[in-house]
Amino acid sequence: MYAIINISGKQFKATEGTKIKVPKQDSEPGTALTFENVLLISDGTDTKMGNPMVKGASVTATVLDHKRDRKILIYKKKRRKGYNRKNGHRQWFTEVEVQKINASGTKKTITKPKEKKVEKTEETSVKKD
Repeated sequence: MYAIINISGKQFKATEGTKIKVPKQDSEPGTALTFENVLLISDGTDTKMGNPMVKGASVTATVLDHKRDRKILIYKKKRRKGYNRKNGHRQWFTEVEVQKINASGTKKTITKPKEKKVEKTEETSVKKD
């Protein structure tokens, strides 16, 4: 079973027991977080898609640690002008472990829309003199 969740404007695939790097969250290590913005839940046979969110679904995760990612370099240059700038930063992130995916939302599954049957009507042609 997996879920696609929206955390701070970014989408992540969450399965039970996996560790995810998410943008920095304001919570202490060891605390439990509940993410309500679930976009999709799939268990292999059923798939529930939200419009835009799946109602009643949530993902529970525990905060493991706050860390910094590897350094990202930003280099700017304008040719023939002598303009060079080198800058960089290390972005903070929170490492969380997914504990439980709660899919107690509505039982809507994805189905293909039924094709409408088009009945052909006979048209009579009228000759104009």
